[in-house]
Amino acid sequence: MVWLLPEPRRVARWRVMPTPGTSAISRWLHAAGRPAVAAGLGAALVAGCAHDTPLPLATASPLRAAITRPASTCCPLDVAGVVALALENNPDLAATRARRGVAQEQRLASGILPNPNFAGAVLPLLSGVGDVTAWTAGLTQDIKSLVTYRARRRGAGFAAGQVDADILWQEWLVAGQARQLAVDLIVGERSRASLVEALTLLGHRNDVLQAALAAGNATLVTAAPSLVGFQNARAEVDALDQRQLNLRHQLNALLGLVPEALVPLASDPGLPPFDPVAIRASLATLPDRRPDLLALRLGYAAQEAAVRQQILAQFPDLVLGASGSSDNSRVINGGPELSIGVPVFDRNQGNIAIAQATRAQLHADYSARLAAVIGQVGATLREMAQLSAQLAIVRRDLPLARLAAANAVAAFGNSSLDERSYVDLVTNRFAKEREIMTLELALLDRQVALQTLVGAGLPSVETLAPAMPGVERVAAVPE
Repeated sequence: MVWLLPEPRRVARWRVMPTPGTSAISRWLHAAGRPAVAAGLGAALVAGCAHDTPLPLATASPLRAAITRPASTCCPLDVAGVVALALENNPDLAATRARRGVAQEQRLASGILPNPNFAGAVLPLLSGVGDVTAWTAGLTQDIKSLVTYRARRRGAGFAAGQVDADILWQEWLVAGQARQLAVDLIVGERSRASLVEALTLLGHRNDVLQAALAAGNATLVTAAPSLVGFQNARAEVDALDQRQLNLRHQLNALLGLVPEALVPLASDPGLPPFDPVAIRASLATLPDRRPDLLALRLGYAAQEAAVRQQILAQFPDLVLGASGSSDNSRVINGGPELSIGVPVFDRNQGNIAIAQATRAQLHADYSARLAAVIGQVGATLREMAQLSAQLAIVRRDLPLARLAAANAVAAFGNSSLDERSYVDLVTNRFAKEREIMTLELALLDRQVALQTLVGAGLPSVETLAPAMPGVERVAAVPE
């Protein structure tokens, strides 16, 4: 044990006096003196502080020149393979996933209690009666933070869960967009063959008639139908090529690739099985399976905890501690210390009203989103039924159109059909084929959108449970 005693005559210096039975540590302190002790304390304080390592921003483009396939994908890629690549490599999704770390650290910060406060003073005697230096010291702790601790921690846990659900919803959206782009590209490539066939046929007729027109063996009236049909066919091929290039650029951006990278696609989309009856039957459980709805429910639960926290914050500001003091005449006092706020004007009523109003807004947001989701699924199912009926009618007409075109070719070869009628019947066949492809694409687009809305073949919200204990116990938003 070591006692610090003042030098005689109130000299401002202090010396270390070892007591009988002093330890080796005390003797070391006495020998080392104040500089070594101060240095040791300073080193201990610095060691307990957080350190930061700079994180420089990238200066080179992060886009890759070629795809890197997961083990579960093959080449060429079907829709499932494209989705796997998008979930792994999408730059925006990688940035969104970084929010999870922020949310978890915020959850950790919510459980940190405020530090106790130490206050002290040394008051040397300047004049008057007395023979020692006076001092005061006190240690206090804020108690109000303990009152709101549980509600604060609960709200932070729900907020972290909301971030995880939002990330999963973004994965659904990216997967849906990847499906949409892959389907549009595959169907567009299949439809190009019909357009090129029409362009080749009408181009040949146009070349023949233009040569005959130049030789004076045909009139403009005779050559006009083939010329118009050829130019229309070329415009359609050019429009399709422009659209395909634009879709490929969108797909490359979604996969984190440079625009000129080539993503080989299969000739068949290979979409998950589609069952409208099962989808209608599962609408009742959709709020438990949609990540965006679960995120809203978790956000509502976090706000419920915030309301509870603000209600508990009505508790007056309370600080407990202990303090002691000694005056210049060696009289020492000590005892407990209490500081309490008197809630005369501010009873936290403003923050309580704001929290309750925010909860009401989140309640309305959830109800609006739920109504929109159910309505969107029902509307998409009706649109698909209409498109299916129209597609059946056009498919029924296609054999007649092809037969008429074949008869027109034979009749035109026998000179028993004029140029205009020939061109009309041939182009009608190609128009019917394009109409079928347009309806098929519209049907597939809605199927992709619907499967994204219900999460068919997408990561389940059950994957959130290990990282979010108690998700299954989140209370439903009251009616």
